[in-house]
Amino acid sequence: MIERYCRPRMKQVWSEANKYDKWLDVEIAACEAWAEIGRIPRNAIPKIKMARCDLNRMAEILQETHHDMTAFLGSVSESIGKESRFIHLGLTSNDVMDTALSLQMVEACQILNEDIKDIIHILAERSMEHKYTIMMGRTHGIHAEPTTFGLKLALWMEEMKRNRQRLAEAARNITVGKISGAVGTYANVPPEVEEKACARLGLVPAAVSNQILQRDRHAQFLTALALIACSLEKFATEIRALQKTEFHEVEEPFAAGQTGSSSMPHKRNPELCERISGLARLVRGYALTSMENVALWHERDISHSSTERITIPDACLLVDYMMGLFSGVMSGLKVFPKNMKRNMETTRGLVFSQRVMLALIDKGFTRKHSYDIVQRNAMKSWQGNRKFFTLLKADKEVEKVFNEAELAGLFDYNYYLKHIDDIYNRLGLTRNQWSKRHTPKDSNKLAPGAI
Repeated sequence: MIERYCRPRMKQVWSEANKYDKWLDVEIAACEAWAEIGRIPRNAIPKIKMARCDLNRMAEILQETHHDMTAFLGSVSESIGKESRFIHLGLTSNDVMDTALSLQMVEACQILNEDIKDIIHILAERSMEHKYTIMMGRTHGIHAEPTTFGLKLALWMEEMKRNRQRLAEAARNITVGKISGAVGTYANVPPEVEEKACARLGLVPAAVSNQILQRDRHAQFLTALALIACSLEKFATEIRALQKTEFHEVEEPFAAGQTGSSSMPHKRNPELCERISGLARLVRGYALTSMENVALWHERDISHSSTERITIPDACLLVDYMMGLFSGVMSGLKVFPKNMKRNMETTRGLVFSQRVMLALIDKGFTRKHSYDIVQRNAMKSWQGNRKFFTLLKADKEVEKVFNEAELAGLFDYNYYLKHIDDIYNRLGLTRNQWSKRHTPKDSNKLAPGAI
């Protein structure tokens, strides 16, 4: 089933062919390092560089040895003859396997970093587009105070920037190699070989190792992927919520001819976002497994090996797929500002309750007294389906300090936009042409029917 979620570039990184190519790269780099210090003849290197691993032949040998490294070495040896005696000299299996795995993870990080950059760019563009698209802010699922859709997207953009930083830190900690021999003592392969081989491979030697690279590195990498998946799920969940029929404030792309239901032709389901939400659960599970792989017996065991053959490739494949999917959703996301405005006004002006309370405080009322005045009218509005403005206007205490025009002036959505520019400047989102194009200054008063 994972095949469904494979994009070509990431699929190539985790292909069997690339894995064994990386094993061979490590073996050749070690041979070149040995030749530099005079342990093997330099004239053997050109022949060694011609070595190849025949996957079919390796599979045949594996049937006999039940050990993938010896099967690999058997196939490689057959490809070059007597010079093969220098391959794997002084090395243990994980010198090759762990170092090659690092190379694959570094390749994967490069692709994932590009994915995140794409999402950041798309979110920035859509955030600028909807900088002043006013909508209802909700807490606990209940109307709170107005915000803008652009600000929501800017928040997501910043979160993806943090995810990019986490990925970069994880990449730094897995850009390491280990060629220290059995249990990491360098008894049969000197540190100089490790240093020279790792330099050729673009890796840093682990400062200390036993028979493996320590799995806290891999756990950090998978945890970074899990956090990316969590963010994508968070964004997807919000889109799903805003796409509810009762809200219909946004809608993910829906292609011509697409069906939402086998029985109900009218359905336009947020199935792309639901897919992202579901796959995030799987990636989080992989992160947990990677943490359980940190503790191994003594200098090593292989209880981690079987799971890593699934978790590391699959997590990379899934997160790459999820980010591609989310980029497509955001690029094609339909936004309905009129519905956002309509939904704000369903509570008949209650969203201005805090502003009225603060205005009463400014008139000399205590905070508690102001709160009580506003709350009693707000509860009447909730329970009696009555307009908040009308109730306040008829309240004797409010009437003493506000005339109708002053009170109506408090019911202005522009109040909630006054620091949007400040926030965008802080984020570096300052393209003035967007600001001019998307500032609906003349439509931010509460609609007459709502007050």
